[in-house]
Amino acid sequence: MNSLTGTYALMRLALRLDRVRLTVWVLGLAVMPMGTAANYVKLYPTEEDLHAVSAVLTNPSLVAMSGPLFGVSIGGLTAWKIGVTEFILVALMSLLTVVRHTRTEEETGRLELIRATVIGRYAPLTAALLVTALANLAIAVLSTLGLMAAGLPAAGSAAFGLATGLVGMLFAAIAAASAQLTQSARTASGIAGAVLGGTYLLRAVGDTGPTWLSWVSPTGWALHMRPYAGERWWIAALFVGVAAVFATLGYALVHRRDVGAGLLPERPGPAAASPALRSPLALAWRLHRGLLLGWAIGLALTGAVMGGAAAGIGDLKSPNQQLTDILTRMGGRSGLTDAFLAAIFGITGMVAAAYTVQATLRLRQEESSGRVEALLATRVGRLRWAMSHLAFALLGTALLLALSGVAGGLVYGAQVHDIGGQVGRLLGAALVQLPAAWVLAGFGTALIGLVPRLSALAWAALILSVLLVELGALFGLSQWIVDLTPFAHVPKLPGSGFTVAPILWLTVIAVALGAAGLAGLRRRDMPVA
Repeated sequence: MNSLTGTYALMRLALRLDRVRLTVWVLGLAVMPMGTAANYVKLYPTEEDLHAVSAVLTNPSLVAMSGPLFGVSIGGLTAWKIGVTEFILVALMSLLTVVRHTRTEEETGRLELIRATVIGRYAPLTAALLVTALANLAIAVLSTLGLMAAGLPAAGSAAFGLATGLVGMLFAAIAAASAQLTQSARTASGIAGAVLGGTYLLRAVGDTGPTWLSWVSPTGWALHMRPYAGERWWIAALFVGVAAVFATLGYALVHRRDVGAGLLPERPGPAAASPALRSPLALAWRLHRGLLLGWAIGLALTGAVMGGAAAGIGDLKSPNQQLTDILTRMGGRSGLTDAFLAAIFGITGMVAAAYTVQATLRLRQEESSGRVEALLATRVGRLRWAMSHLAFALLGTALLLALSGVAGGLVYGAQVHDIGGQVGRLLGAALVQLPAAWVLAGFGTALIGLVPRLSALAWAALILSVLLVELGALFGLSQWIVDLTPFAHVPKLPGSGFTVAPILWLTVIAVALGAAGLAGLRRRDMPVA
């Protein structure tokens, strides 16, 4: 038996397990660029329209958010609008897929059972990387064909599809390395996700400041392949080289560690538990604190960077009316700066909701791992245990949004010489997103309590929300479809008037969903495989 024995069988198993999940990812990511291009053909039918909007998109604030516009064409505009979003989503798909079929399988003990058969040491990691490679290849090919079907040049379409697939494979390799470092799948995903967030911030700062920072970021590399603007094919070699380094590191670490263990050793606990662990809430704090700290640092930095970028949006001179309409649809009608800030904090709210979903699903993780059985064998009741985790999902999200708003307000206020006034305004713009995030927490709780096997649909709800809010208007979707996401009902602050009704309704929906989930959790069998 060699070290790759059983790779094909594990690939087939992974494809069967992920047949629905990966199909949705592939089709969604392949359709987004084509739909964007088709709608831009309608929005900007003449060269004059393209030049008018292109002159506006050089504004530093817009560059920080979506990157530079390299080509004045429908293709260049499409790559500018959808590029960063496409790259981030394909990176998420790739890193989650690799971690799910490596570290998650080890953490649950399933891989140890599989390894008892004729399976080579490197087969699980190789199968995970190959499955992810197939998904990225499908996205790259379908994106290219879709853009060509929309009437865009073949070379630029191929460059965009190639950049998308290469970003996905690079983060698959990063996840292959991070999965070897720790015994926890959640931590492994968090490490790879932190790298992804860092690359976005580096790209945003580099595109508006020291340009070399953009070349440190894989997201920046993908943009600098310049689809439809004199393609730089040689940048593909950067992706291949760095991905090869991380993949090699992953294989080397697999060789050095035991199955189920991480390279970083688990710190042994004290012989006697601390008095601070006498309650379920204290235990939940111990489990959530690392995750919360990482998200807090990331959201504070994001708020500071975007708050700094907002000061330049007011420099727009005679902005294109169609661009103004897009911005005001995203963020209210009280000036471009307020619209930009509202759009930024709308995105921040959806990013913070990823923490909400992750913290909520910790309930299901504790159950499926079997740890909750020992806890419930004591005097701790199910509802008390569940509420201890949900407290961090709900209040932790409030903390993250508050930090983002305060950081953005401090930086933006310092630039406009109004720190006292702007901190309060942007804090409100951030916190107003909270009830929408709580709806996702309620939805996740309902799934865990009523249909625990489908609890991962909480992530699908978040991804759908992002797509509907960000691309619904561009794709010309009916408003009732966009309204399916809770974030579509959040008041657009700062700038537009604050209305209490949608906040109350979102809170009521969140409470109702959470109550239904807790009622189901109280009555159903536990654990459920």
